[in-house]
Amino acid sequence: MQRAIFALIRLLLISVVLFALFLLYFTVFEYRPKEETELFSSLAADTLNTGVSYSSLIWNIGYAGLGETMDFFYDGGENVQDTKENVIGNLNAISRFLSSNDTVNFILLQEVDQSSKRSYYINQLHFFDSLLPDHNGFLGINYQVGFVPVPVNDPLGKVKSGIATLSARMPLKVTRYSFDANYHWPKRLFMLKRCFLVTTFPVINGKELNVINIHNSAYDDGALRADQLAFLNEYALDQYTKGNYILFGGDWNQSPDKFKPEYNQPFDTINLSYLPTGFLGDWRRIFCDTIPTNRRIKTPYTRGVTTTTVIDYFIVSPNISVLQVNPQELNFKNSDHQPLIIRFTLNE
Repeated sequence: MQRAIFALIRLLLISVVLFALFLLYFTVFEYRPKEETELFSSLAADTLNTGVSYSSLIWNIGYAGLGETMDFFYDGGENVQDTKENVIGNLNAISRFLSSNDTVNFILLQEVDQSSKRSYYINQLHFFDSLLPDHNGFLGINYQVGFVPVPVNDPLGKVKSGIATLSARMPLKVTRYSFDANYHWPKRLFMLKRCFLVTTFPVINGKELNVINIHNSAYDDGALRADQLAFLNEYALDQYTKGNYILFGGDWNQSPDKFKPEYNQPFDTINLSYLPTGFLGDWRRIFCDTIPTNRRIKTPYTRGVTTTTVIDYFIVSPNISVLQVNPQELNFKNSDHQPLIIRFTLNE
């Protein structure tokens, strides 16, 4: 009996030591991006004109692993990873859509994997770059963990992913800005390090256009999103007071303030969150209320049954005029999000 007790104590001690070493390893090798990182600069940037029509597309592609047949454990589903066949099929379909819209000037994508177990280690940005040779691709890493240990019975494993901007115009610079808000240790070791990606272009009148790709926090109590919005508000207003143009686009993980769905599908009210009405004052929110952009992935997608919402949209500064809003109804076939395309001009 005594021998069994000692063996149990020894086993517990070994388990504690191994767990401590596990945390120590990931603490030492934790991804710690700088507050501001310039990813690219050019002395031959393309100068944009005022009064000329430009276009932008946003789409959270769900790393090509969250198509219509997929449910996901973070949302209460059972699955962690789709089949390789489905991931490749989704990636090819996403690529065909982007290729068919290769005249769009600024393509802003979220959840683009560079080397992740969940998407079979395919470099998705390289994949898109090869199909869109007239676009320059830039990736702001926001999720880089050597091993995500959940769920315990089927760990997510290695993840390296981010937000990607594909630009048909040569930018002056591309800068990654880290959000200050984050989870506490040790949870933060295995979570995203959120950021926003600013692609800057000179304008003929001496000002600049800042195209800002964003993907704000989900699965939090709202505190992280609030801190992120405060940071974005400060950055954008500072740029606007300089006379610059600002175009935000991406996955906000909250609906536009005062949004009411006009589509004939169930509205997702679980953890429903709205953008604060005071965020950037009277800056325009550009979205469509007749077609959802996101579906809940607790179960595979069934139109008319699966709950849906709008959390992907643009926000533009008052010196930008939006000419056209084109929502894209793809029935969530290859991602749990749907794209949105707009046309806009920079005012004199």
